[in-house]
Amino acid sequence: MAKYFRGLGDPTRLRILQLLDADGELSVGELIQRLELPQSKVSNHLACLRWCGFAESRREYRTIHYRIADERVRHIIRLLQELLQDNAEHVAACRTIDAGRC
Repeated sequence: MAKYFRGLGDPTRLRILQLLDADGELSVGELIQRLELPQSKVSNHLACLRWCGFAESRREYRTIHYRIADERVRHIIRLLQELLQDNAEHVAACRTIDAGRC
């Protein structure tokens, strides 16, 4: 499970999932614009999300669109947001995770 959650542990991958949760489906180009990151970085993160089963893609002509692969992923994202709201002060103050000692 820890390895699975490491997929969610990257801020960019988590942001991608949040964008997909909010908008339903986005093209690679739309994700690049919203994240303000190079195409190669976004593509690498999307590949990881697909490999772990968090996201799936479909091709429409030359454009690839991404969406959340499973409704349970949406539930995980929303549950994490709720937990963070309840514990935001503690998470912000935590220095152990920032230092990579966790």
